Amino acid sequence: MRSAPQTRRAICFFLLGLSVLCWIWLLKNPGNLLPSMHSHGLHTGHGHSHAMHTGVDDPMIGMMIGWILMVLAMMLPKLIGAVEYIYQRSLKRRQLDLSVLFVLGYAMVWTVVGYLMNMLILALKEVMPQAYMPALLIGLIALIWQASPIKQHFLNLGHAHRPLNAFGYKASLDAWLFGTTHGMYCVGSGWALMLFPMLLTEGHQVAMLFVAVIMISEHMEHPRVPRWRIDFRVKLMRVLVAQTKIRLKQGSLTPKWYTSG
Repeated sequence: MRSAPQTRRAICFFLLGLSVLCWIWLLKNPGNLLPSMHSHGLHTGHGHSHAMHTGVDDPMIGMMIGWILMVLAMMLPKLIGAVEYIYQRSLKRRQLDLSVLFVLGYAMVWTVVGYLMNMLILALKEVMPQAYMPALLIGLIALIWQASPIKQHFLNLGHAHRPLNAFGYKASLDAWLFGTTHGMYCVGSGWALMLFPMLLTEGHQVAMLFVAVIMISEHMEHPRVPRWRIDFRVKLMRVLVAQTKIRLKQGSLTPKWYTSG
């Protein structure tokens, strides 16, 4: 039987590993399956060009594939605590399937939101192809939203885990509802940040990495009183820098087994 630390490590390695695979797919784009957000083919005059570039006849299909990969790459690390919560409060034989139901409920919410966002992007590209204004506008809204008490309210809700039944269909329903409500809270807090990289005419991959750092960092913070505040939310970077310094310091020490001469 696995101990709690072993279970947590297993959950971390699996979700982080899956996230890394999604990042690799997003950045490498094998087979040109994923459309570039700044592709000329996203507007009517170059529809055939887009289909040849991505290998997908309908631009929405390619955009949704890219969106789902983007959500998994950026959000899976945020779900480690919630999946661990399910493991702690579920029967051993139900831990895996309830965790899958949770992730499916969470992904379903972001998929619906992604479809609406992609429809908006296609409409904007139709009217203003290659324009910077939509990205600048959403970037400004994202900055305001970052400082707003409404965003903090949604972040606080994301830390509140609902009670889960242990038996029968109620356990499955609770896990799925846990995923959908968790997804709604994440959408409420991060919708503007997620939309911003998709509207950039270039550099959207770098922007996705930057947004991922912010979203994971803010999830690592404890709940706060909702109020207007300016917070760059880079706790993840502070943790990584601190851990790197510790590792470098340990590595600089002479190992006990080393002897000169």
